Amino acid sequence: MASIILALIGGALIGFATVGYLYVNGRIAGVSGLIAQLLQPNTFFKSSAFWFLLGLIITPFVYQFFIQPEIIMQSSPLALIIAGLLVGFGTRLGSGCTSGHGICGISRLSLRSMVATITFMFAGFVTVYVIRHLLGVA
Repeated sequence: MASIILALIGGALIGFATVGYLYVNGRIAGVSGLIAQLLQPNTFFKSSAFWFLLGLIITPFVYQFFIQPEIIMQSSPLALIIAGLLVGFGTRLGSGCTSGHGICGISRLSLRSMVATITFMFAGFVTVYVIRHLLGVA
């Protein structure tokens, strides 16, 4: 039951953060767009994107300090690197990342984001099915 409450609180915080970012900055808080904004010349520490992304990076460490969850990584570092590269490629191909489309795009009722999110989810379902059931990898 506690995990459901924590997930609900986390989802609400993500919603408030994205709406707040849109309200204050007039920009969508999709992570790939924030990273692109951060990479503009002479804007690194001045950019609100820096502080938003820093919060994304620091928050798990704060959470771990107070909650201390047990995290077990069962994937090899090579698999994680390949997965990261594929996600980066898909982000460019899909004109945005999963967070941008799934959280920000759907909340704006963007048809393109709805189609992209359905595509992401379907690809994830197929990948898990193939890896776990057809290839027998646990």
